[in-house]
Amino acid sequence: MARYPGWPKLLNHALAKSVGPQKQNWNRMTRRAEESTPILVVPYMWIGDFVRCHSVVQVLKARWPRRPVDVLSAQLTAPLLDYMPDVRKGIVWDLPRKSLALASHYQLAQRLRDEEYGAALVMPRTWKSALAPFLAGILQRTGYAGEARFVLLNDLRWGERKIERMVDQCAALALPKSAPLPPAWPMPRLAVPAAEIPPWRSRRGLDGHLPVVALAPGSMAVSRRWPIEKYGALARELTSQGVAVWILGGPNEKDLASQIVAASEGRARDVTGNDLREAVLALAAADVAVCNDSGLLHVAAATGTHTIGIFGPTSAWHWAPLNPLAAVIQADTQLPCRPCHQPTCRVDHHLCVRDIAVEQVKRAVARILPRLNLRIAN
Repeated sequence: MARYPGWPKLLNHALAKSVGPQKQNWNRMTRRAEESTPILVVPYMWIGDFVRCHSVVQVLKARWPRRPVDVLSAQLTAPLLDYMPDVRKGIVWDLPRKSLALASHYQLAQRLRDEEYGAALVMPRTWKSALAPFLAGILQRTGYAGEARFVLLNDLRWGERKIERMVDQCAALALPKSAPLPPAWPMPRLAVPAAEIPPWRSRRGLDGHLPVVALAPGSMAVSRRWPIEKYGALARELTSQGVAVWILGGPNEKDLASQIVAASEGRARDVTGNDLREAVLALAAADVAVCNDSGLLHVAAATGTHTIGIFGPTSAWHWAPLNPLAAVIQADTQLPCRPCHQPTCRVDHHLCVRDIAVEQVKRAVARILPRLNLRIAN
């Protein structure tokens, strides 16, 4: 800490806000925080979880229409904020995942202090995620107890592990303490302006006359990936019947996209890119999206595109988007190990995804396209 001269002053300022007269001043602090001061949402930084946080933003705006809501974001997820209604702005800051990086937390805290936030909702249970809001002296810091955060947070919530779904865990933080969960949450929404689609298609050289099915073959968890050869077979069948197929993803999906393009005899198009905005625009432009249980499944559903979700080791009830899906695809095989929610298959057979047939997914696509006045051969 000695290398950062402002650190002790910032730390003392945060401690003064959190201990000592805190109990006596809590009502005054809460009243001040609830008047018109901005709110900071600190979400999980995985793409799907980040999309889920838009439900939290909407709950906050319903409670406090006059209070601006900002969202802390990593560079990866920042493009999503441009399409999230009710978000004033993003605070884009990449904090290292595997180190404490006190200097970076200190600099972020200084940035947060400039915004004069009255409240922060800290969704992750880690100690590090609450550090910058604490150092910034944000008056009300809400989050679940965990990793000995009793000083860093001053509106501690309990019982997170009794709530099964992550969306319920996160959105409950936007409610008053001990409030019952509502029967439904506002659905996440990514509002992509129609005017952005034509120039994007022109820039990517994409024909605008055919029905479009977007494929998202990636996932952070290998166990959730439908086999790439089946994606290739689906692309080959669809393109042979006059459907444009786009393969989406980031740099890590480039090889997967190449394999699918090859399997389609070059007719599918690789639209992977380094910027998540490319996937957002592609999904908004597509007629149908076929996605593994991944971040892009949530993006697709939030754009309003007709979305087919492929679920192997995970339960759709736990992890599917709140937005309605056009179809949930699961293996017909009954497996005692499913759902396991594990990133790798514990019994090393991956049958929960391998047994999903290409015909199952093609039938789901074929049911959707006629509703859009688009046709596919049976």
